[in-house]
Amino acid sequence: MSGKPSGISENSRRIAKNTMALYVRMFILMIISLFTARIVLHALGVQDRGVYEAVGSFVSLMGIISSSFSSSISRFLTVEIGKGDHDALRKVFGNSKALILLIAVIVLLVAEPIGIWYVSHVMSLPPGRGTAAQWVFQFSIITFAFNLLCVPYTASIFAHERMSIYAWVGIAEGIFKLLIAIAIKYSTFDKLILYSLLLCSVSILVRLFYSIYCKHNFQESRAGIHWDREYFGKMVSFAGWNGVANGVFILNTQGVTQLLNIYFGVVHNTMRGLALNVENMVKQFISNVLTAFVPQITKSYASGNMNYCHELVCKSSKYAFLIGFSLSLPFFFEADALLHLWLGNTDVPEGTSLFTKLGLICMILDISLNPVSTYVNASGNIKKYYLMVSIVSAFVFPLTWLLYRLGMPSYTIYFSFIGVYLIMDGIKVFFSWKHYGFPIHKYIQEVILRLLPVITLSLLATFIFWRHFSAGIPRLLFVLAFGTLCTGIFSFLFALTKGERAFLIDKIRSRIL
Repeated sequence: MSGKPSGISENSRRIAKNTMALYVRMFILMIISLFTARIVLHALGVQDRGVYEAVGSFVSLMGIISSSFSSSISRFLTVEIGKGDHDALRKVFGNSKALILLIAVIVLLVAEPIGIWYVSHVMSLPPGRGTAAQWVFQFSIITFAFNLLCVPYTASIFAHERMSIYAWVGIAEGIFKLLIAIAIKYSTFDKLILYSLLLCSVSILVRLFYSIYCKHNFQESRAGIHWDREYFGKMVSFAGWNGVANGVFILNTQGVTQLLNIYFGVVHNTMRGLALNVENMVKQFISNVLTAFVPQITKSYASGNMNYCHELVCKSSKYAFLIGFSLSLPFFFEADALLHLWLGNTDVPEGTSLFTKLGLICMILDISLNPVSTYVNASGNIKKYYLMVSIVSAFVFPLTWLLYRLGMPSYTIYFSFIGVYLIMDGIKVFFSWKHYGFPIHKYIQEVILRLLPVITLSLLATFIFWRHFSAGIPRLLFVLAFGTLCTGIFSFLFALTKGERAFLIDKIRSRIL
């Protein structure tokens, strides 16, 4: 007997099913996004692509609000689903609608005048593109408002673990974006303005579909606007502390994009935008695993099944790192060749490959510890954790600003990230142990010590192989194949537990036989 509740096997199957749905979505979207990014860069050009990245990143600074309240609402919905309290579930949803509506009105009243002034007087824009940039800002604000109003519905989809509908809608959204890219390529209208308008339209349609779907499938989503002081206060408090960390993260990502614009111009925004495209594609692979684990971590915590909860945190963190590392490894050696294959004959700004390599390292260091944050979120007592994490991570923006003021090159932005993220990851694990009872020895043993030999041996073996070949397509193909093979073998030998290896072998045998 394993000692685990019988429900765990069903939960594991649900995680596997949801992960598979998300991976189908991701694979299709990855192919679509590769073509879309290439067409958009050809259609807009380096300058207008940089304008879109710069203005879009400014609006994304407000993402602190939507991400914070989305985490808060999703957490409370998931907890009540785990408890089976349907009355409380309706109250949470009704309060979330009231809260989001209030926040949306406040954001629009504040953001509109500030944004118009910032785009006109602060941003570094190419001559004659000020009007287009203002239109991009307006359409981005509209998109943000609709996304914010639909936060309760998207949170409900994740809380109910309906990943299949999320996958299909995501695929449809990706196809629409590809069609938009093709449309602007042949348009005689201002391509940047038209691109922003059409993306805004697609975003509105997607969010409206989510709200309709939820009202037809989840009883609590039909609840009207409700005001309950107890739930309202809990959600605001949770979102507030979560928002501190999210706010710092957005300042570090979108804020430093603004610093790039101010000190180096829109071409460097294009470099960062292309690097972010690669990061986001790799991040999607990781997020699909983490997204499938989140509800189970929260529900197991809420039900008091702490051993299973700790096991899920360690497994998801380990899998997240292995997926990110294996997909990033080819870029560490062949970024220039991969970017050339992706973007074709387009003149890619010099330095994009370095941005891509460093950005992937930062992304892996950041997202691999997300399961620990999910564990803390499940507890509901997040004040100390997010306060400490936010204080440390807040150093990225001023450190980058200082480096740029001292005349350092644009890529030093990533050195700020790497240094701060390494410190922050250590603090996350320490605080989750010190204040929330997470077994730090288990994390070190099951995650860190198992990953170190995989990282070291995979990099060393691939480097030895890479340096003996001349640059070209043959070396690229061999690096892709050899790097993936090495990472897979070393992961099987060192990263997986005995039980995980046996499970994997049984699965392979069942497929073959």
